[in-house]
Amino acid sequence: MKTLLILGSKPAPALPPASAYDALACANGSGYSAARLDLPEPVFTVMTSVLASGIESGRQSLQAITGLKTQTLYFLRRRVRTRKPLGRLLHNLRNFRRKRLYRMRPFYLKKILRSVDYTYGHFIDLDSHYYDGLVEKLCDHDPQILAQLQKKRPSTGLIALALGIEQQVFQRFIIAGFSFELTHPYASNPEIDERGTATSEHMATDIAVMRYLAQKFEVLTTEATVHENAAVPLLLNPDER
Repeated sequence: MKTLLILGSKPAPALPPASAYDALACANGSGYSAARLDLPEPVFTVMTSVLASGIESGRQSLQAITGLKTQTLYFLRRRVRTRKPLGRLLHNLRNFRRKRLYRMRPFYLKKILRSVDYTYGHFIDLDSHYYDGLVEKLCDHDPQILAQLQKKRPSTGLIALALGIEQQVFQRFIIAGFSFELTHPYASNPEIDERGTATSEHMATDIAVMRYLAQKFEVLTTEATVHENAAVPLLLNPDER
């Protein structure tokens, strides 16, 4: 049974023993923790345009992954709310003039990653319709899940789990480094002060989707908070590093 470890950006992640998994997947800046903890090179990493957006939390993550690498890099295009054609055109023009739109394009992320010597073997650009649809499909279009997804899409880490399941290479999945918070191991996330809370906006969606997927697939966790909130079975005897 091949097992994939999905590593989030929680500080001091509870890791399973090296013998408990076969490959590693990362989300955004969690490659920083993987490198510090001498974990294997990620078979894939999932990133969003946040790293290239120019906001402080994105710059922190970008600096943290300097010099690192992954075998495959999935880029999640930002979800754009449905607009009429003319409204969508005007929206795009305004954003381009504000130097925002191009920062969300694949070419710009590639440019920014080159500037910090982050390398990858393959780059896969995923449209929001694709990864939204993937989560909906894996959750069997459950009405309650669909209603929650309309409120907020899952976190990048949860999309990493969905992509791992979709590949059909792995039969078991271990979630580590997830906390439903905005905390990072490499710096204090300024979004916590800006929002007045450390709780992630993705929390409710992640919990609902994790709970569903854990009932359908062999999904385990080393994190007590994931077990307690999403009823994901706890992996016994995690490596206490």
